[in-house]
Amino acid sequence: MTNLSDVPVITREFYANSDCAWVAQQLVGKTIVVHKQGQIKAARIVETEAYLGPHDLAAHSSKGLTARTQVMFGEAGYAYVYLIYGMHHCMNVVTGPVGSGSAVLLRAVEPILNVGVNTNGPGRLCKALGIDKSDYGEDLCGDRIYLLDTPSVSSNQLVACPRVGIDYAADWVMKPLRFYEKENRFVSRK
Repeated sequence: MTNLSDVPVITREFYANSDCAWVAQQLVGKTIVVHKQGQIKAARIVETEAYLGPHDLAAHSSKGLTARTQVMFGEAGYAYVYLIYGMHHCMNVVTGPVGSGSAVLLRAVEPILNVGVNTNGPGRLCKALGIDKSDYGEDLCGDRIYLLDTPSVSSNQLVACPRVGIDYAADWVMKPLRFYEKENRFVSRK
């Protein structure tokens, strides 16, 4: 395995790509690192979902600019963290140009350092990495939570399929905007 200290942090330019689905695909294989409470945790991203902006009825930004979605409409490379069902945190990576309202949900990770094995799903991922609402708006190009530019999964190992849990999103339900590494045991649902 590569020494993580030798791997560069992903740049803001990468996140700013206007093709959110491309960013979601490229993030599969990258490494997320979290420095909190005197501990370093690291995990390899194995599953993502793209949310393309206000025109995507499954995206939180489809409701417009609100206090909750404000960071989604800002500069790329920041964390959009929110609570679902009153108990589970989820983390998205803001993408695209300012005002686009697009983001990539991190759905599952494979543990590397100081992370338990229950990481298959966005809520479990956040719990395992210690990510919560206090991380809303965190600069992912900073030094507390960041993604390393480890190799992306090759196209023949990448599966594209419909997103999970968006039955309310009309024509967007079946769009193949969920991406995961084929045969990885940490993927949330198949």
